Amino acid sequence: MSVVNSMYMYSLTLQPPSMVTQAAVGSFIPDKPKEQQVITAQGDRINFNVIDKKTGKMRIALSHHVFSIVRRISTCRIPGTPSDLILVASDSGRITVMKYDSEKNRFERIHLETFGKSGIRRTIPGQYLAADPRGRCCMFASAEKNKVVYILNRNQEQQITISSPQEVNQAQTLTFDLCAVDTNFQNPVFAALEVCYTDIDQDPSEKSYNEREKLLVHYRVDLGLNHVVREWAETVDYSSNLLFPCPGGADGPGGVLVCGLEVISYRQQNHDVLNIAIPRRRGATEDPERKRRIVAGVAHKSRENFFFLLQTDDGDVFKLTMELEADNSGRRTGQVLEIQLRYFDTFPVATNLCILKMGFLFLAAENGDSYVYRFLNLGNDIVPVWSSDTWQEGKPVYFFPHEYENVAISDTVSSCHPQKRTRVEDLEGKDDNKIFTTTGSGNHSSFRTISHGLAANEYVKAQLPSTPSEIWAVPPDRFADKEKYLVLAFSNVTMFLEVGVETKEVHDHGLRTDIQTIHMGLMGDHGLLQVWDRGFRYYTGTENTQPDWTCRPHTTILKACSNHQQLCLALSSGELLYFEVSQDLQTMQEYDQGARPVAVTGVVMAMSMGQVPEGRVRAPYLVVGTDDSTIRVYSLDPGDEMLSSQSVQSLTSPARAIEIMPMEDTTGLSTFVHIGLFSGVYLRAVLDDVTGELGNVRSRFLGAEEVKLAAVLMNDQPVMLACSTRTFMSYPHPETKEFLLTPVDYLPFHSACMFRTDLFGKQAPQSVAGLHGADLCIFSVPDMTTNILSKNISLNNTARDFCRTPETRYFNVVQSDANTLPPQIIAQLLADTSKSEDDRKELMSSQQFKHPRGNNYWSSCIQIVDPLANADQDEPQILYTVVLDDNEAALCCAIVPFDSRNGESYLLVGTGKNIPTSAAATPNKTSGFVHVYKILDGGARLELEHKTEFERPVLTLIAFQGRVALGVGNNLFIHDIGMKALLRKARCRMPGNQIVSLSSIASRIVVGDVQESVFYVVYKPQENKLIPFVDDTISRWTTTTTLLDYDTTAGGDKFGNLWVVRCPEDVSKESDEPGSGEFLLHEKAYLGGTPNRLALQVHNYCQDIPTSIQKTSLVPGGQELIFWAGVQGTLGIMVPFLDREDVEFFTNLESHLRAEDAPLTGRDHLMYRGYYAPVKGSIDGDLCERYFLLSRDKKETIAAEMDREVREVEKKIGEMRTRVAF
Repeated sequence: MSVVNSMYMYSLTLQPPSMVTQAAVGSFIPDKPKEQQVITAQGDRINFNVIDKKTGKMRIALSHHVFSIVRRISTCRIPGTPSDLILVASDSGRITVMKYDSEKNRFERIHLETFGKSGIRRTIPGQYLAADPRGRCCMFASAEKNKVVYILNRNQEQQITISSPQEVNQAQTLTFDLCAVDTNFQNPVFAALEVCYTDIDQDPSEKSYNEREKLLVHYRVDLGLNHVVREWAETVDYSSNLLFPCPGGADGPGGVLVCGLEVISYRQQNHDVLNIAIPRRRGATEDPERKRRIVAGVAHKSRENFFFLLQTDDGDVFKLTMELEADNSGRRTGQVLEIQLRYFDTFPVATNLCILKMGFLFLAAENGDSYVYRFLNLGNDIVPVWSSDTWQEGKPVYFFPHEYENVAISDTVSSCHPQKRTRVEDLEGKDDNKIFTTTGSGNHSSFRTISHGLAANEYVKAQLPSTPSEIWAVPPDRFADKEKYLVLAFSNVTMFLEVGVETKEVHDHGLRTDIQTIHMGLMGDHGLLQVWDRGFRYYTGTENTQPDWTCRPHTTILKACSNHQQLCLALSSGELLYFEVSQDLQTMQEYDQGARPVAVTGVVMAMSMGQVPEGRVRAPYLVVGTDDSTIRVYSLDPGDEMLSSQSVQSLTSPARAIEIMPMEDTTGLSTFVHIGLFSGVYLRAVLDDVTGELGNVRSRFLGAEEVKLAAVLMNDQPVMLACSTRTFMSYPHPETKEFLLTPVDYLPFHSACMFRTDLFGKQAPQSVAGLHGADLCIFSVPDMTTNILSKNISLNNTARDFCRTPETRYFNVVQSDANTLPPQIIAQLLADTSKSEDDRKELMSSQQFKHPRGNNYWSSCIQIVDPLANADQDEPQILYTVVLDDNEAALCCAIVPFDSRNGESYLLVGTGKNIPTSAAATPNKTSGFVHVYKILDGGARLELEHKTEFERPVLTLIAFQGRVALGVGNNLFIHDIGMKALLRKARCRMPGNQIVSLSSIASRIVVGDVQESVFYVVYKPQENKLIPFVDDTISRWTTTTTLLDYDTTAGGDKFGNLWVVRCPEDVSKESDEPGSGEFLLHEKAYLGGTPNRLALQVHNYCQDIPTSIQKTSLVPGGQELIFWAGVQGTLGIMVPFLDREDVEFFTNLESHLRAEDAPLTGRDHLMYRGYYAPVKGSIDGDLCERYFLLSRDKKETIAAEMDREVREVEKKIGEMRTRVAF
């Protein structure tokens, strides 16, 4: 197929969105009916989460990429079925009914019914979703007009059936919430909050608008007649925003809770309305007049009772219960006598709350990390108790919050939402790029260091008397599950340590200690093998003492390898000697090679034969690496083929280590040859069990040092440990079985081995013993399902921007929070003696509580962060803090070296003063400032030099030619530093609305506008003018930009698009010509913009809103790429293709996968990636990686149509990720 675009990118997600937008709890595994799991929607993925009963830890068992926007999720169980179904409303315009297949660990789609157009539209159902508690039907509602009901049932074959849609449309009606009312097994009823604006549209005056009403409307589904009727409606408070259904039938009274501003109402047909006030906080920093509203909640019913947990916008959670009237026999009736409210605890503000029957509460946080809580008690004895009997309209009630009393945090689910600013930096100069980002909001904000790796648990770190060269662990016999000896080889001695509660050196092992051991292992069932440079000893016990085998004079043993049955020695003469254990396991028998023994060319550097495969007597092949940069595969089949060469493979460097290990891959269990080279390259090749050929070679550069290998077990899974400048683990992906090579967040080793013991408890039966210099370390990797490490440093406020101080490891983080009291105001309120003692209470300084709120106030500071500080050693992570006053908010920052100060660097911080926090006008004038700070103590301290005022807030600034360029409104300025203020040198009014980003190269500045995409501006020093000369063809709501080269810019916008635009070559040359300033200045503008237009090169929809974008590399020696980060926590890359053949290959593969693996929710993939504009110049790597999850038949079909082998296709897909990222 022909490819005509000049630029193609491979789009790939490194970290999926971590913000939980929807969550639902249910029992989805038929074999475990009493266990519950949590379904979450995170961006364009649906996750199946399992919470461990004992530990309370939450893990993702399945993550499915649906390539659509998930709007709502609900669960539903049809009567008589063993598990819950999952209902999904997405932007595909279809209802998706699916179930979880526990055997295959995947979602299985049952029904896909179309009810409207694709996309998110106000009249297309899907904005709200409610399922009948008895599993008989579900209702989808749009924001305006339309509602659709689907009836679910089973046929005679016990298959799930779904009816045609039953519509109930109400023109010019807005829906604010929807829930299913519990009517037991009567006809289902759905309740909705609605506003009809028919009269408002027709009335030109404001009378109808001022008299508008919000209605609680009940819709009844007649299952017999198959239609829906609007049964009942009543007026509720216009501030009502949420509905919560009450259990019905024998479990409760039915009806709904209507939550509004300051009040919660219980409403049911033919029942009196019961109201109760939402309590307000009491304290010195609280506004006693500020009203609260409920933003999230959950109902839970047990065998005897039910209750609600309702959360306010402060995060305070209240427990609501109901007192029911009883009849003469003591049974509860459906009449509610009163509703009661108790303060339960304070949590982070949630989007969803889910209670599990196992005693856990899952909280999907609105910002920052989500949490799993374990209930300690249900708070039945909490006082005070507020009752609906004492409710008086307009009379507030107060309480004072406390720390956790009724719950305990069981697990923290990491989330990077909202992610405001992200950078890739190499702080230590070791070619080890890490990702630095700011996440969370308020006092839940953090500065995070994200790196590629596996977390390690250290159990032992002991210093040895000198540095050993090798280490081995030896079990007592072949069938033991723990080690008996740790053997350490020094330069002239060997030390044997007996493993136990008190590990100590022993001498009754029967082996030599006066030599340097070069190989150690177990032979037979319980024999010990020790090899040194002149011979070896096979020891089976004192009853059977065998003489040592020694090599002939003038030869030495260079390398040895063995398993429990075979031994092979490489001599300095080039000979290969082969031994096997006798049948009685008492002696070692040498294979007679005759008069012409096998000899290799060159010096043997490494060799391996692997373990004996299951069902076989001996290992079939020996792999030998020599100093001529080749490896050879020899047969170990007794007879004519013994030690005959089967294949030869050339290398780029001599092999330092070789290991043969069977591991799982996408085709099943395969035998792999792992090779570590002296050049620091790691190779993995597939060894053909029949022919001995090597194929499907994968390579990776690990570091500047030689690569050592060790075959180990980790979590009952075979793993290859590769040690260079860092320690890596090679293993198959837990889900796709694709090859992974991940660094371990631990020390590098020059020798390592598997170490099995029960000394560390059940959490680490399999670990690794390694040598780091003279230190003996024992560690394990408990979790291999995630390969991203995160280190957090807590911040004071929401981070807006950060920059690194040059030649240091310190970052300057600017932070600000809207509607938050600054420390100065808090101190004044606490010092106010006119208030009572109760009103002067102060909240504990805990992350459990948000900062005190205050309308139109800003709390802001600047902090210097050391991300490499070790908190365990009491090293300070926050070095210095500057608190801003006078209601200023820090918005951006940059390090600027000024030529007028001999290149001295200063920290410049752009701020805004009295920025409006709502649509209401503020009495104070809004302005902006640029603070100039002198950098002291090597970047660890700041000193304010001066600040300069501007008419509007300063949103962005950068260093430019020894000065500073900054955007204020739609004006671009260039300033130089002065003695008391910044001095303006140039100014340009841009055609856009608000400058939000700046990038520069040479004399060119790329200006990102909030609504008008990007402008290229050239600075002409002769005329001292800034001249815009080219802009975009369409309006883009720009959020971030970066320069890829002199003419090309990459950026993102607020609608979730990534794009690359390029300046035409002739226009670029024309702008740089000397003396062209006047020509550019007077050139005719086009459509109110600049005279020229940018050319679009790449356009792709990523769903998340990009907040940072950067041209960088992520792995040592890796290709440069576009790295971007999104507000929901997404980390992604766009890799430029270097070969047109690869473009055609992946374009062809993408088209096949669109047909063979259609998105689960029915969204068209091509339309999804081209949501707002057609996709251009981009290959979806996330879709291509779904190839690993296809069945074997589909893989072979696609590969055959592409004239490729399955392994070849998988290799190309895998290498697109591993050679540039992780």
